Amino acid sequence: MRALAEGQHVKHFQYGFGVVTESDAERTTIDFDLYGIKKFVTSLTMVDPAEGTPPKRPRGKRSKRTAATSTMAGLK
Repeated sequence: MRALAEGQHVKHFQYGFGVVTESDAERTTIDFDLYGIKKFVTSLTMVDPAEGTPPKRPRGKRSKRTAATSTMAGLK
């Protein structure tokens, strides 16, 4: 099997739907909707192209760190 296109929406028999994040001749990384990021050997990867476009994923929230919090952490 050759490398998959980044951003391709795929379906895996065990992990369900996901999006290819990286792929080359040796390794393929897929971010699955329910199981998170999984890495596979490309030649052994068994996925089918999924119909439609992948769902939009919410961006991770950043926590704001104040100067007082980081200063207090150093005092403990």
